[in-house]
Amino acid sequence: MTTAHDAVVLAGGAAERLGGADKPGVRIGGRALLDRVLTACRGADRTVVVGDPRPTTRPVHWTREDPPGGGPLAALGAGVRETGAEVLLVLSADLPFLDEDTVRCLLGALAEDPGAEAALLTDTEGRDQPLVAAYRSAPLRRELARVAEERGTLAGGPLRRLTGALRLTRVTAGPLASFDCDTWEDIATARARIREHGTVLDEWITAVKDELGIELDVDTGVLLDLARDAAHGVARPAAPLTTFLVGYAAARAGTEGGPEAVAEAARKAAALAQRWAAEQDEAG
Repeated sequence: MTTAHDAVVLAGGAAERLGGADKPGVRIGGRALLDRVLTACRGADRTVVVGDPRPTTRPVHWTREDPPGGGPLAALGAGVRETGAEVLLVLSADLPFLDEDTVRCLLGALAEDPGAEAALLTDTEGRDQPLVAAYRSAPLRRELARVAEERGTLAGGPLRRLTGALRLTRVTAGPLASFDCDTWEDIATARARIREHGTVLDEWITAVKDELGIELDVDTGVLLDLARDAAHGVARPAAPLTTFLVGYAAARAGTEGGPEAVAEAARKAAALAQRWAAEQDEAG
């Protein structure tokens, strides 16, 4: 069971290396960078985005650091003030490959170490990523207040002043989890990566679900097998039409059906396609 938590997503910054472009709105695989991160942290009870308001696929609460452009430490302070949970997930808005598994690992690592005040992701070179992390709220607020008192402001402050005083545990993930988009070259790399054979289908399904506001997680393998059986056993156009009808049947089953309703409808349709093909074989 995932620890109850809020999320703070930092979506400000000047994006100087992108020529001042609106980095959170840059699209990777048809989805804005910010929306991709919001999907990864959809389990949060409350999500606060620090930046200029914009349309998003998921409801969020907006706030802004004072002064605007005051840097990540000031943005973090502004976001934390809008939360109430004992555990806070802190993320930057430029992580195209962040997923729910990585988020669960961070929250789990913090929960499993009672002495830890934060769980930070480390990249493949061992560098801490304080903006891909889970924090206990009380010590995070304590250190933000300390830094503000010592400096007179959080604006322009380095994140290491904050994390250096916290008891940390670390989570090591693959190279993609911490990959961020600082340059147009990074964005081109991310766009190419999601179109690779092993990832393009999952990327597309996730994008469609976000676009349609669908939370349902289904076994895509079952639907692909059904599409193959319908195409080969009946006729090629039967594949998309059959999968559409399966989705419609599952929707009619109501929200209580969930993924099981999709699986059951797919099972029935696949069995029908196999019977249809068997009859054709006999006739032949």
